[in-house]
Amino acid sequence: MPWVEKRPGRTGTRYIAVYRDPAGRKRSAGTFSSRRAAERAAHQVDEKALDRSWVDPHHGKITFRRYVEEQWWPSRHLEVSTRAAYRSYLDGHFLPYFGDMPLSAVLPTTVQGWVTAATAGGLSPRSVRKYHALLHSIFRRAVKDRLLPVDPAADTELPKVVPGSLRVLTPEEFDLLLAQMPVKYQLLMLTAIETGLRWGELIALRPASIDVYTRSLHVRQVYIEVSRKHSPTGQRMILKEYPKDDRPRTLRISTTLLAALAAHITAGGLRPPDLLWSTEADTPISRNTFRTRIWLPAQKNARLGFHVRWHDLRHAHASWLLAGGADLKTVMDRMGHSQITTTQRYLHTLPDADDQAIAAFDRTRHGRPAAPGVQESVMTSRPAATEAAKPGGGL
Repeated sequence: MPWVEKRPGRTGTRYIAVYRDPAGRKRSAGTFSSRRAAERAAHQVDEKALDRSWVDPHHGKITFRRYVEEQWWPSRHLEVSTRAAYRSYLDGHFLPYFGDMPLSAVLPTTVQGWVTAATAGGLSPRSVRKYHALLHSIFRRAVKDRLLPVDPAADTELPKVVPGSLRVLTPEEFDLLLAQMPVKYQLLMLTAIETGLRWGELIALRPASIDVYTRSLHVRQVYIEVSRKHSPTGQRMILKEYPKDDRPRTLRISTTLLAALAAHITAGGLRPPDLLWSTEADTPISRNTFRTRIWLPAQKNARLGFHVRWHDLRHAHASWLLAGGADLKTVMDRMGHSQITTTQRYLHTLPDADDQAIAAFDRTRHGRPAAPGVQESVMTSRPAATEAAKPGGGL
């Protein structure tokens, strides 16, 4: 229960509004000239302490930088790649902008100001939204820690993301690109297009990952590439014992790919724990190095007329499967998607998808006899079409 403490003074008696915070500590809600005003203030703050909306007025003075570095960041349990990305967002965007501000000084207009500045500085709408999600999580935690009464990033107006069309590599374009790849990396590319594996999953494959009897690949490990600055081990390539979706998965492969992989293992004298593809020093292949030295020159020589990322082979894998008639659930499992809506975005992404759809419609509509009593379609019945063209004979 809140109470009032009387304090006599030279200028008269003053009244202190007293209450206990959620931790049971004695607190003052202010000093007043009348007992009634002190009682009112003590009861108001006490109610907030009871309904968990109370905020320590002194804690809001802690700076954004100090709160993030001393409380928020050490408490995060993040994957290596996520941790490196968050650290990059903090160092590059949030600490320079909010770092020296007291938490209580960060208002919704302050956060909106960051969004405006980041957008004007060239950050894409998608990146602004992604970075803002991190900022939102920081302030949301500060509210739970009773440092702030409300989250200033809760109702920020964010730039609209206009999704672009997905340009999928066709089989003919893939062959052009494959022909420009160095021979030693062609099997890597063929494995990528047939399995849809992510880069980190692909370069973590070993002979032990292949089951000859079931003609399958077991995806159990993945390599994460981060800067040494943000690496917990100081190494750029870190092996994680499970893929991105946290679940190992098994994929069937063709007899052609299985034979090619077996020949590759035999020719290289690879043992079960060795990497299927590695550098001259038998270390994992760096994605950045591969992109600069191998992928971009091959793409330039292929002259496709548009930019292709290695990750686009994964998009092509899903699109080709769906265009060939594979069901969504099967493709979802092969890709390691956690939601089927992610897989659905690959439907009808090939250039001739509309032509295939029309051909399927024609086969269904005209490939069987019409039901009894149903007239022939106006598309194939000239008399009906002619009647419709006469005055007064509209559809």
